[in-house]
Amino acid sequence: MRPDKPDKPDNPDSREAESRTPSPPRPREGGRRTPPGPDASATPPDFFRDDALVADPYPYLDELRARCPVQREPHHGVMMVTGYEEAVEVLQDPRTFSSCLSVTGPFPGFPVPLEGDDVSDLIARHRDELPMSDQLPTLDPPEHTAHRALLMRLITPKRLKQNEEAVWDIADTLLDGYLARGEGEFISGFAGPFSLLVIADLLGVPEEDREEFLDRLQRGPAAGGAVGSTGDDTLAHSPLEFLYTRFTAYIDDRRRDPRDDVLTGLATATFPDGSLPEVADAVRVAANLFSAGQETTVRLLGSAVKVLAEQPDLQALLRAEPGRVPNFVEESLRTESPVKGDFRLSRVATAVGGVEIPAGTTLMIVNGAANRDPGRFENPATFDPARGNARHHLAFGRGIHTCPGAPLARTEARVALARLLARTTDIRISESAHGPRTDRRYRYLPTYILRGLTQLHLEFSRAQGSPS
Repeated sequence: MRPDKPDKPDNPDSREAESRTPSPPRPREGGRRTPPGPDASATPPDFFRDDALVADPYPYLDELRARCPVQREPHHGVMMVTGYEEAVEVLQDPRTFSSCLSVTGPFPGFPVPLEGDDVSDLIARHRDELPMSDQLPTLDPPEHTAHRALLMRLITPKRLKQNEEAVWDIADTLLDGYLARGEGEFISGFAGPFSLLVIADLLGVPEEDREEFLDRLQRGPAAGGAVGSTGDDTLAHSPLEFLYTRFTAYIDDRRRDPRDDVLTGLATATFPDGSLPEVADAVRVAANLFSAGQETTVRLLGSAVKVLAEQPDLQALLRAEPGRVPNFVEESLRTESPVKGDFRLSRVATAVGGVEIPAGTTLMIVNGAANRDPGRFENPATFDPARGNARHHLAFGRGIHTCPGAPLARTEARVALARLLARTTDIRISESAHGPRTDRRYRYLPTYILRGLTQLHLEFSRAQGSPS
């Protein structure tokens, strides 16, 4: 979720449509079709519970797409949407597909059986019983429309511009300490604190409180919750209690005693009809932006820096031509989307890509697969920093739920990478932590929702004149 100043590449967000050797582009045919079932000769892996698919899910996803870009997986009945065009079709149709379970998917399941040809009334009656039902990604119009409009009042172009000035300072301040030792773990040593402090500045968290935010959300035992875990952890209804508590206090205070600051703007922002939100509504919007933007940006930075550290020639190119960094960020988002996928629930019987979808079906729009669809991206498994259509990726979604923080995420990544490259002459993977180049060992978050490294140990050489 985050801006850049480089050349402004074509943005497809406002338009419709947009391991192993990749399969050739499939023909797009009209009419209904039945996706092939799994190979009966072998037990197919469980995408949602099998840890073996955490480290590298892409061969499995490539196989699904090659067989049929819309296909029901056998363990939990989820319809996996792995094709680019099919993913866009679902994401841009909120009337047919509800977002009520967008962040939970098949677990713990809908509270009541979804029976009949139209389950819209059942969704309306029971959606508040679902985990995280108060979060913006799970809302449907018209409630979503009002709450998203409220959020956009908090991240206006003017506020993003003001925030960008702080992003450069935050990056350099953290790099001062991180680079001083010549080696360090990147996720906890830089990416996590950096993304948290940037979003804290955007939302106006007082500087005297930011250390507490770092302690509770980055350093504490509860940091990085288990939503989407491949294990058997249960989902808390609202895992954001710390943020709720803090922002409730901030908004109550600013409504009693308005000041000339960002928190007062948050406290006094109104819905499109001019009405003042309940404190709880404003708090939920702020907490969602804070938590979602922080987590996904950390994963983006980890993936991008891993690519850099594995490719010295690419480092040299970006140092010599920093104008290439923004497209490098887009290709990082395409090849390793921080969010593996998003879920929808079909309200009525419909069809996607010619495949029939009964009412009440859970669909997973698999960003990580759609972004590697050879029908959209040539040689999709190859990381190409100069890829012309890299920005067409779905890492930030599409349609009404397109990530509102995408400009901020892009700015954070661009600034962090630019400063890291400028202040080093070489960035290397620590072989003592991750093994030799021929046998790397990386650990990824054990979740079916997020894609990202848990740790990234680096070694680096500082540029001459870089603060020690």
